[in-house]
Amino acid sequence: MTVTLRSLETAVPPTILIQEQARDVFAAQPGLTRLGQRLVRTCFDSAAIDTRHTAVTEMSLDFRGPDPLFYDGIAGLLLNPTTKDRNDLFATAATALFIESASKAVAACPGLLPADITHVITVSCTGFFNPGPDYKIVRALGLNPSVQRYHLGFMGCYAAFPALRAAKSFCEADPEAVVLVVSVELCSLHVRTSNNPDTIMGSSLFADGAAAAVVTARGLPGGGPVLELDHFETVLTPVGEDSMAWNIGDHGFEMVLDSYVPKIIDEHIVGALEPLLALAPERQGVPFSSIRHWAIHPGGRSILDKVQSKLELSDEQLIPARETLRNFGNMSSATVMFVLKHILEQPVESERESICAMAFGPGLTVETGLFTKVTQWVSTASAADVHD
Repeated sequence: MTVTLRSLETAVPPTILIQEQARDVFAAQPGLTRLGQRLVRTCFDSAAIDTRHTAVTEMSLDFRGPDPLFYDGIAGLLLNPTTKDRNDLFATAATALFIESASKAVAACPGLLPADITHVITVSCTGFFNPGPDYKIVRALGLNPSVQRYHLGFMGCYAAFPALRAAKSFCEADPEAVVLVVSVELCSLHVRTSNNPDTIMGSSLFADGAAAAVVTARGLPGGGPVLELDHFETVLTPVGEDSMAWNIGDHGFEMVLDSYVPKIIDEHIVGALEPLLALAPERQGVPFSSIRHWAIHPGGRSILDKVQSKLELSDEQLIPARETLRNFGNMSSATVMFVLKHILEQPVESERESICAMAFGPGLTVETGLFTKVTQWVSTASAADVHD
């Protein structure tokens, strides 16, 4: 049975952070040491990011409003709201993005009605509320109230893979299943000023975004390219448990992102790919670069550099990941979906093109997937003509 990702749509909040402007704001905060100021400038300038999006409208340099919680634009001060204040904004802003991206994904899938959705899987590690985003989607899109709902919470940047893997399993168990997978991350809610290198690194990288996909084994009218979900694998590296973590503090969630992470990936990425590629015998003993497309989670520029060097990939193969990082930053679990969408939208060179995808998260966990980009040559109209 072939399970396919039939549509993939993204959404971002409207407020845009210009990296250079954000750098200057963070570098000007009182309490920073000279070393802290240097770290801010170094991290922001070396991130290979031009723009990011945030759900915190106060972060716009043009915003002026009473009683700011996150940023006082008049004084130029980053404020320090409580975890509750941050999570309250998550409940409002994330709900809007969950609904927007889910609606776009359903609308972009030819021949699919909201009533056809049988399962909803939501993903986020940047906030909590209940009734949760899975419930909100069902109500807003008018899905069947009996739809099966699941939420994957607090897994981190790799969580889109467990969600897609679960969707694939549901469809293999029930050939009529149609699974809506939606990931929303509002990482910017948790930024703060600090002299801590991990906190500074996170502030220079993380951003907000949403992605939604429809996964099914059902025969639906053709449209644009789709992804066949071929194989998934999970690997835990032997080291790195303390190098990447995500903890809850009194003033937001606290990121641990050790500078050792790129080295861990460099040392263990080949071994992490072995279980996945063992499922595809045709990939044995051939260069990694023979896989046409690489959807790599852009956790940061140094991570992409290490992966490209270790696997001997071309600059062209890294374009989707680097462009996603440059235009959107690191949106945690949603990011690799943006990279996959970039690949889907690239010009088609053959009817079937292979994709290897990977993401990294706390543990250190490496999630990998093999997909096939398939061009759908038959449209709804032409199918009707053939039937006639």
